Amino acid sequence: MPKNRDTRPLPGRRPGRWPHRLAQRVVRGGWAWAQRFGAITDEHPGRLRFGAIGTGTRLAFPQGTVFGEPWIQLGAHCVIGEQVTLTAGLMPGLDLGPDPILRIGDGVVLGRGSHVVADTAVTIGAQCYVGPYVYVTSTNHSYDDPAEPIGKQWPRMEPVEIGPGCWIGTGAVILPGTRIGRNVVVAAGAVVRGEVPDHSVVAGAPARVVRRWTPGEGWQPPLRTPAPVPIPEGMTPQQLMALAELESDTGGT
Repeated sequence: MPKNRDTRPLPGRRPGRWPHRLAQRVVRGGWAWAQRFGAITDEHPGRLRFGAIGTGTRLAFPQGTVFGEPWIQLGAHCVIGEQVTLTAGLMPGLDLGPDPILRIGDGVVLGRGSHVVADTAVTIGAQCYVGPYVYVTSTNHSYDDPAEPIGKQWPRMEPVEIGPGCWIGTGAVILPGTRIGRNVVVAAGAVVRGEVPDHSVVAGAPARVVRRWTPGEGWQPPLRTPAPVPIPEGMTPQQLMALAELESDTGGT
């Protein structure tokens, strides 16, 4: 009678593991290829024909919903994350006239999953950094008629302007009619509407000013932490890494 064959796996090996690893490599390699060649740039705009797209600007793959691109102007050296929606007009195929509707300045960063919905003028100033899943819209639903479903009532539209140098935290909502000044911090999750002065911090829903800088008084209320030490001019990345290692070894003293 033949002896039973030992079918136990060898130590350190699991049955069927190499097909799984091979599939992982194929999928990850294909996804990396798609991310590289699916990105939109000024040199390779693909099917999208923006009114303007500056040098060095890149829309990561996969893109979110994009339409009305002839009325969208993107500045230079912008970074648009994955699944970011950029729309001009209520729906595709509309003639929106001679002027741009959505203007995004130089050096703007839009985080993953953010939406910028411009049914009327929306402007995002240069060097604004927008976190993930931020919603900026120039349109709001109406609910004047209590007998009609809200989604069927004609919306209200008001321009939105975000000044240069702002930081918009994760999950913030910028509503129609908002005008944000320069170098403003919008806290994560804030819901902003109305005028926001320069050099201020707003938080909450609805958002309110919780801190503001003026030339005469500085920051009020005062900042609770000291300002970071600026990087000395001319310092190389290698020197910065060596300095970081030294601070780590000495415990930051």
